[in-house]
Amino acid sequence: MADRLINVEFQSGRSFQQQIREKLVDLIQQDYFGISPLPSSRKMAQSLGVSRNTIMQVYESLVDEDFLVSRERSGYFVNPNLDIHINKFDVSETTQSINKTHSDKLKWNDRLKNKPSSFSAVKKDKNWVTYSYPFIYGQIEHTHFPLYQWRECTRIAQNKNSIHEWIEDYIDADSKELISQIRHNILPKRGIVASPEQILITLGTQNSLYLLASLLTNEETVVGLEDPGYVDQRHIFSSARSQLAFLEIDHNGVVLGKQLEPCDYVCITPSHQYPTTVTMPIERRVALLEQAMSDDFIIIEDDYESEINFHERPLPALKSMDKDGRVIYTGSLSKSLSPGLRIGYLVADEELITELRSLRRLQYRHPPVNNQSTTALFIGQGYYDSHLRRMRALYEAKWTLMSQGIKKHFKNCEVHETRGSFCFWIGLPNALKSTDLVTHAVSFSILVESGDSLFAKTSAPKNFIRLGFSAIPENKIEEGLEKLGNLIHQLTTSSTQLKTI
Repeated sequence: MADRLINVEFQSGRSFQQQIREKLVDLIQQDYFGISPLPSSRKMAQSLGVSRNTIMQVYESLVDEDFLVSRERSGYFVNPNLDIHINKFDVSETTQSINKTHSDKLKWNDRLKNKPSSFSAVKKDKNWVTYSYPFIYGQIEHTHFPLYQWRECTRIAQNKNSIHEWIEDYIDADSKELISQIRHNILPKRGIVASPEQILITLGTQNSLYLLASLLTNEETVVGLEDPGYVDQRHIFSSARSQLAFLEIDHNGVVLGKQLEPCDYVCITPSHQYPTTVTMPIERRVALLEQAMSDDFIIIEDDYESEINFHERPLPALKSMDKDGRVIYTGSLSKSLSPGLRIGYLVADEELITELRSLRRLQYRHPPVNNQSTTALFIGQGYYDSHLRRMRALYEAKWTLMSQGIKKHFKNCEVHETRGSFCFWIGLPNALKSTDLVTHAVSFSILVESGDSLFAKTSAPKNFIRLGFSAIPENKIEEGLEKLGNLIHQLTTSSTQLKTI
């Protein structure tokens, strides 16, 4: 047994020590070694092509964690007192008995009151990093995440003097430090003043919307949604049994007037409309607040892309102009820091936040406090502001390259662009369906997103795509746009077999 080959397929980006340890733990839990000794450190090192010291460190760490015991002159053995959970009995007879008793498989579809898997969605390839030209929206280049600074904040947050601040259950509370940082360092940049009691930490904007839909709407509630707009927002309110009113958009954002009159709630993205990118001017914002008062509806503001907006003078949030508590504000660190971090926040009147906090407690109590603590430190240490400055400069350079490239290579397309936004909304020639372009683009390692799912009405156009640029390297933008532009031209003008681009 000691000479049996142990194979580890090493992966880049992770230490040998970590991967060897994981492999050995897996084998130990499978009772692979039994009562036999593990291979000697020398033989293991030779077999895996690593240093003997690396193997010794792994073995000793497993001794420290009671997986192994060291016996002098005999080697390392699996701890005989280790509780290894393996199946040591034959379950076939039991399984046959169960199958005889329950011959009919449960039909879960007959029991479901809702079926989220049937909802439309923006199709995002999880392997987007493998594409040469990932014009995907909502992802970032991994090299741009401030890893060193984040690790430093994690180290500080998890030292022994701070551990009690995040290892305890907060029940329904949030990190006071994170609330303070949002109050003093994030909201003021959007012109918003709020007390701690008016802020709730969530797992991102999508979670914020779900909480609001669950608490505020039912079958009698009319919710106005921008069309085109955020597809999951549509499904969230639909799942809450709300009546949906789809709102027309023009070059200044949501159109005011009669279409808003029946609404109890109006969800908008005034900073950069999702997905057309248009910014609602100050005059329309004032008029919207006035209509909200006169027609007695509440505005849910998704301050989309505001933190990383590189426009010299971005307009203040609608919430900053709200004098009557008619605006519920949702924000997130997903676009500015990382989509995987899942840190968002809600700002509203204290009475509403109290109820939202109680509802959140029933779902997941509170977001992980270790993430809250690390984020608070990241903001408080000044890392967040310096990261934003770097990213604004980077995204401005990328946006300029995108704008120039699209004008050069997409001459037969309808282009919607807003300086400071993260994406471009493109209308293809009428003869070309967006889904066809997406399918053909994959052959050239180009990733683009169809805009079909962002429209609510069945009569909506089928020729819009969205091009993001946060995930694609600068030196790939011009080349990728040229290839994509040539592909659009070929698909539009000919149905013959595609030529090599």
